[in-house]
Amino acid sequence: MDSNALLCTAIANHITTSPQQRITFAQFMDLALYHPEYGYYSSDAVKIGFKDSDFFTSPNLCSDFGELLAEQFLQMWEILGKPVPFSLVEMGAGQGLLALHILKYHQLHYPDFFTALEYIIVEKSPTLRQEQQQRLQDFPVRWCNLEDIPPSAIAGCFFSNELVDAFPVHQFILETGELREIYVTTDSNEKETCSSFIEVTGEPSTPQLAEYLDLVEMNFTQSAYPDGYRSEINLAAGDWLSIVADRLQRGYVLTIDYGYPASRYYNPRRSQGTLQCYYQHRFHDNPYINIGRQDITAHVDFTALERWGERCSLEKVGFIQQGLFLMALGLGDRIAALSEQKQSLSQLLQHRDALHQLIDPTGLGGFGVLIQSKGLDNTETSQKLKGLTLPE
Repeated sequence: MDSNALLCTAIANHITTSPQQRITFAQFMDLALYHPEYGYYSSDAVKIGFKDSDFFTSPNLCSDFGELLAEQFLQMWEILGKPVPFSLVEMGAGQGLLALHILKYHQLHYPDFFTALEYIIVEKSPTLRQEQQQRLQDFPVRWCNLEDIPPSAIAGCFFSNELVDAFPVHQFILETGELREIYVTTDSNEKETCSSFIEVTGEPSTPQLAEYLDLVEMNFTQSAYPDGYRSEINLAAGDWLSIVADRLQRGYVLTIDYGYPASRYYNPRRSQGTLQCYYQHRFHDNPYINIGRQDITAHVDFTALERWGERCSLEKVGFIQQGLFLMALGLGDRIAALSEQKQSLSQLLQHRDALHQLIDPTGLGGFGVLIQSKGLDNTETSQKLKGLTLPE
């Protein structure tokens, strides 16, 4: 298989120098995706889009996704009393397409808002950051690490699209009714490093796993859960959200991703979890092949984000499917207006297909949109966001 041999060696060395010569799956996933030299997101392996790529996101389809989000950000600015600056902090900006669509739209249609706007990108991948800087060179954008933003410095909105699903997750399995953690070690009988990674189980590496399950009110000792049931726990998402909440003085956190509430995420019938790997537009569930060459993701537990948010003074404003969110922001009107646009039939059909993909409930339209707020007064919280206002 197409694995990065240098990355496999680095992971193997990490295992052999670790206590008990094993690492958690979260550590394995972190190295596979974010190793500073050879990780998928750190090297030039990451490919997003349609041609010769591993996966695509909503901004790859058309500019409408970003433009409709731009309408929501405008309303947020108005609700907050039009602060200057209004900071938009995009976390995990991919190729910079979403930022480009948002900034272009604001510049063209809302110059006052564009003037008040401070656009910040938080990007871990040096390869993607370079691509973003090239694409956005005509706009006033700055890049920084999340930790570099001072506490309570942001009035505006932190937002992300398909970020949390790529955070490293712990994996667990039920063995004779007990919750056991899945670890990664090496098979000493296997000569090739990239083929030597195997799973073993053991006691949970941290009490935070049990605390997480208490937080989302999941009890795996029930008879409904079969022996061998396995799934994931995303502790990194809680750490990330607490930093975001600390940096936000007043405004919103908008998270778009694929996932479920905890009761659906940990359904007894979903007995093998949600972990998926993406390689050249094909997906599978084996993280131990194409190491460093493929994306590894897990669905998002939105209940955990809501509960963690409450602990960090983030109030839940609303949770909605992406398709309904975009329709509330005017995507239906855009579909209706397509026939009036001056474009060829093939362009019209391609655009219509893209818009329908954004709201397809079996695909992108089924993604979750969670909006949380902090520091708003009663007057501000009483104003309902457009994206959460469904037609009667």
